[in-house]
Amino acid sequence: MEKSNFVDQIRVFCRSGHGGAGSKHFARTKYNPKAGPDGGDGGRGGHIILKGNSNLWTLLHLRYHKNVLAENGANGQKNNMTGKDGKDIIIEVPLGTIVFNEETGEKEAEILEEGQEIIWLRGGKGGLGNSNFATATNQAPDYAQPGEPGVEGWKVLELKVLADVGLVGFPNAGKSTLLSVITAAKPKIADYAFTTLNPQLGIVEYRDGKSFCVADLPGIIEGAAEGKGLGHRFLRHIERNSILLFVIPADSKDHLEEFNILFHELKEFNPELLQKKFIIAISKSDMLDEELMKAIQSELPENIPCVFISSVAGKGLMQLKDLMWNTLNENN
Repeated sequence: MEKSNFVDQIRVFCRSGHGGAGSKHFARTKYNPKAGPDGGDGGRGGHIILKGNSNLWTLLHLRYHKNVLAENGANGQKNNMTGKDGKDIIIEVPLGTIVFNEETGEKEAEILEEGQEIIWLRGGKGGLGNSNFATATNQAPDYAQPGEPGVEGWKVLELKVLADVGLVGFPNAGKSTLLSVITAAKPKIADYAFTTLNPQLGIVEYRDGKSFCVADLPGIIEGAAEGKGLGHRFLRHIERNSILLFVIPADSKDHLEEFNILFHELKEFNPELLQKKFIIAISKSDMLDEELMKAIQSELPENIPCVFISSVAGKGLMQLKDLMWNTLNENN
């Protein structure tokens, strides 16, 4: 199996900085030995911030950072000097990254746009110094607030690939070859199952300078919703796609059965996937005559657009691009 540089899920321990303690200092001057409280406030603990970076396609760069610890705020000082804030940590992640609390499963943040910044874990507030508590009846308060603790815990970062169109099909259905001819992407292609072990993204250059993004995802197999094969790792990425393009090879023994199995796996994993727009492409169809194409067309669901293509012969590719573009924009 190829060594993967694509990492779409990592587990890290995170802790934002603790707030610095307030000072309970009293001023002492030559001419006024009891000048009063002048303890400054503690500094804020460092935040942990997530930032979207469209140049990243994987969480690989975070694989070896198992502990993300932000700096604590400094304590308050005399002369009402506030302690220095702890240094924030900015974690750059690819678009489509979701963060979960490992213990509760709660989603804590989601990054979808380039340059988007979210304060994920806030640093603790600094404590107030004793100068804040002086009153007419208590002119020498001998106490100050401690800083608030930071937030800590084990977190899970999960990447779901962002693409307009997701290619869905069994291993060796011809998805990688299709992606290689309609985009500039160069996925690994070979005549055996599971050539594609990681999502591959490509930009389709359409008419008049327009473009859209297509993702070739690892091949689905029957039982993927239960985790067989690449299972959930594959299905996770489908959730982001606006359109699902079912790629079924012309030499399939039963085209409708193959579609139904793919449809069933999506339904079992997440019924909401069935609300997406579907297109069917019959790949490897350069050897089919009109009669065979009509026979295959009659087998498939009437309410789903279907196009016959051959990535090798260049057959039907512009028709497919038109269909994908029009389907993406039919409600705009």
